[in-house]
Amino acid sequence: MHMTWEAFLAAVRERGEYSSRQEAERAARVVLGLLGAHLVGEERAQLAARLPETYALILLNPLQAAEPLDPERFVRATAAWIDGATEETAKWDIGAVLSVVADAAGDDLMGRVLLQLPPGYDLLFGRPQPT
Repeated sequence: MHMTWEAFLAAVRERGEYSSRQEAERAARVVLGLLGAHLVGEERAQLAARLPETYALILLNPLQAAEPLDPERFVRATAAWIDGATEETAKWDIGAVLSVVADAAGDDLMGRVLLQLPPGYDLLFGRPQPT
């Protein structure tokens, strides 16, 4: 399943309740840019293949993270990249973007992606895993 750019952005905009497409687009670029730095190998390639090309390229050429960020630091990093953002609004941005990513990925791939990420990312994706 491959989402179009319009469908992906519309879903992010709806979940984030953004007033403009630009806001949804900015959130998507930052969140995917940070996420991409945390994923490697086949999972990253497969996830990219399910996203619109614009966002697939961001995931594959990510913003550099020196080390894997735990969920709290991921939220802070997102806030730092978005003008005027706070940690609260960044959490909202992350949830809007990553829940759409999770839908595009499907359960099987999502499970494998979460194995590559520090604990707690399941909540950022809106996919709480049984402990």
